[in-house]
Amino acid sequence: MSDIKIIALGGVRENGKNFYLVEVNDAIFVLDAGLKYPENEQLGVDVVIPNLDYLVENKDRVQGVFLTHGHADAIGALPYLLQEVKVPVFGSELTIELAKLMVKNNNNIKKFNNFHVVDSVTEIDFKDATVSFFKTTHSIPESLGVVIGTDQGNIVYTGDFKFDQAASKFYQTDLGRLAEIGREGVLALLSDSANATSTVQIASEAEVGVEMNNVIEEAQGRVIVAAVASNLVRIQQVFDAAARFGRRVVLTGFDVENIVRTAIKLNKLSVFNDRLIIKAKDMDKYEDHELIILEAGRMGEPINGLQKMAIGRHRYVQIKDGDLVYIVTTPSIAKEAVVARVNNMIYKAGGSVKMITQNLRVSGHANGRDLQLMLNLMKPKYLFPIQGEYRDLAAHADLAEEIGMLPENIYIVKRGDIMHLSDQGFLHEGGIPASDVMIDGNAMGDVGNIVLRDRKILSEDGIFIVALTVNKRQKKIISKAKVHTRGFVYVKKSRDIMRESADLVNTTVENYFSKDNFDWSELKSAVRDDLSKFLFDQTKCRPAVLPVIMEVR
Repeated sequence: MSDIKIIALGGVRENGKNFYLVEVNDAIFVLDAGLKYPENEQLGVDVVIPNLDYLVENKDRVQGVFLTHGHADAIGALPYLLQEVKVPVFGSELTIELAKLMVKNNNNIKKFNNFHVVDSVTEIDFKDATVSFFKTTHSIPESLGVVIGTDQGNIVYTGDFKFDQAASKFYQTDLGRLAEIGREGVLALLSDSANATSTVQIASEAEVGVEMNNVIEEAQGRVIVAAVASNLVRIQQVFDAAARFGRRVVLTGFDVENIVRTAIKLNKLSVFNDRLIIKAKDMDKYEDHELIILEAGRMGEPINGLQKMAIGRHRYVQIKDGDLVYIVTTPSIAKEAVVARVNNMIYKAGGSVKMITQNLRVSGHANGRDLQLMLNLMKPKYLFPIQGEYRDLAAHADLAEEIGMLPENIYIVKRGDIMHLSDQGFLHEGGIPASDVMIDGNAMGDVGNIVLRDRKILSEDGIFIVALTVNKRQKKIISKAKVHTRGFVYVKKSRDIMRESADLVNTTVENYFSKDNFDWSELKSAVRDDLSKFLFDQTKCRPAVLPVIMEVR
């Protein structure tokens, strides 16, 4: 019998960063390679990916990366993985093209080309397992679930999914295939939990299309649609409405242009005539009621783009009287305060705001009842709720118990947990490194907790710099301390603090020179400690103190 382990490098107890490993004997199968966008306190960080050390150390065992769909939470970490572990990548036609875009934009791996297109009838035989796929419904075409067939049963990874009976051609779930997989026998189900806390019926995409048509038809001026760049079902609905009501669509972001161009080339987006999409520079040629502006923002984040429009800093668009801003994405809980602030800015600029969530419950993820339907179709022996915060995973576990699953057969794991199959089920056998790796720019792992702590201090209390020149041999100050500050206090109103700080530093250095020994790091530490204590006593703030001590001979 095969030796089986399941490990989550990401995607559990968090939103995004889907990254799961299934080990069958010596073979490692990687399911998705996603990233997540930084939290508010992760200042200056572009994206967050999982720790990849385990895969790097075991790269000879990795059989491939199997992608479920083309969103960043499933493919965003792929370039960083391929820098270290060059293995085949499998996915649907659109998913592979979007993955290629991700890789192409990373200079360290842009020449990688070991990509393989699969579909729902593909079967790939490996020494220890057979990998096959099934169609699912999500907010992007050609989403697939993954089945790893072993001699102990199927291990099924759903990816992000929902059920929508009115889904169009490229978004339809193959319910018959799901039932067939269930009949074959499912050992373990790794199932999406992002919307598990809700049992409210999700609006079908047909209903969403009707709602968007109504909103755009009633608009008198420009319509600025805020959408996620990779939510192609929503972008198709924008194109449909534009064609129906005689409007032109302006794409304002580099990411959305690339994604839309790729989807059109593969016939996964329908554009009804060559003049439907126009360039931003040509907007002045049209009346306001003839325009829809599609704002997806950098990396598909539209809210920041709306903020720039509202304050006049956007590259192409400034919100004005008569504009309707239509937000057709569902912001995360962490973004709710930001969205409320941006809405206020839009009204101040003369526009108005409508959110699709005002009238419809919209999600790309299955609600509680849909999750139970998936469980009933698959009939898994063991369940691993994944993709969601802890409350989502726990809700999914409760839903499974409602339909008869034993609680001891449901595993809410942490990142890095090694779950090893035994006669008693999956047992926890230690863990592997699975901490967050924060990416700032193109480098990997160059931002850690110390850097973030310094950035937080700088953002809250500013920086205080002191510079002086000494003669080490003579143990004397050549040029007395001069102080500078940014983001700490208003200098013109704090001259006494600045003068006293300089005097304190001079005294600290002279006292240090009275000792027999001399060490540059000790001297700087003495200056930093004394100055930090003085500044806190005076202001109750803790700026970053940077001593610059120069030597002359």
